[in-house]
Amino acid sequence: MQFKHAGQVAVGVILAGMLSLAGGCGSSAAAGGTAGSGGKIEILAAENQYGDVAEQIGGSHVSVTSIISDPNADPHDFEAKPSDAKLIAKSSIVIENGVGYDDWLDKMLTAHKNSSRTVISAQKVLGMPDDTRNPHLWYDPKTMPAVASTLAAQLERLDPSHASDYQRNLDSFDSSMNAYTQGLEKFQKTYPNVSVAATEPVANYLLNNAGITIKTPWSLQAAIMNDQDPSAQDSGIQMGLFTGRKVDAFVYNEQVVSDLTKKYMASAKENGVPIVAVYETMPAKYHYVKWMTAELGAIEKAVSAKQSTEKL
Repeated sequence: MQFKHAGQVAVGVILAGMLSLAGGCGSSAAAGGTAGSGGKIEILAAENQYGDVAEQIGGSHVSVTSIISDPNADPHDFEAKPSDAKLIAKSSIVIENGVGYDDWLDKMLTAHKNSSRTVISAQKVLGMPDDTRNPHLWYDPKTMPAVASTLAAQLERLDPSHASDYQRNLDSFDSSMNAYTQGLEKFQKTYPNVSVAATEPVANYLLNNAGITIKTPWSLQAAIMNDQDPSAQDSGIQMGLFTGRKVDAFVYNEQVVSDLTKKYMASAKENGVPIVAVYETMPAKYHYVKWMTAELGAIEKAVSAKQSTEKL
């Protein structure tokens, strides 16, 4: 895929070796079963935003582990640990983003196949093609309700005695999503004709649903997302958005920084363009909906009060 990072391939090879050892040790007789320690269903999430939603749907009947959970680290620099390999062996349900974003997890699953394990891919749930340009699906308000519904159905299948609990939790989550979806609708009506610059397409699904125009060339966003240098022409256009004050805010990926993105940030500050930090990994002390509404709120502050939010 276009947005794969080189380090992920090496990670996959390392994990394959780890998983071969984990699968052969015989220490997890209940691998892929319906319950782990304490009778809870074991769920493994690639990223903590999916893990958070899984906890909300499963409640006290599940045990959820998220592999990528540090909002202060570049998620593309993820390095596998032996403990990560062992998690696959005992998980009944695995949740991933898909679209190549977490293909390291696909390598883990291939190395430790289990016919009784359920894999929920946000990409497949949404029916999105493999060549989808923007892999940051969790910013799309359609994604998590669809993943949550699919997960609830799988939990009901594995644990029918608690089906009413899973359905109640799903209803509660769907209701909580109104804060995000209605917030997007309100923003679009209240602040028409808003435009921004961005380093990467991290929050583009949010921006699009809020009616915000992204003036940064897609080719520049894609280049930075893929650890490549954007063209001089694209970089010149980006700098012109700041020096000409042609955008209302600069949406900055706080987790993936470089000398070039720092240069853009400095220009935005120098020219009075508010900066809004966005993340690929859910920050600590947030739940999914609160995180999304906080990002939207930060954009609103930038537009209405010229206020920067450089960290959530």
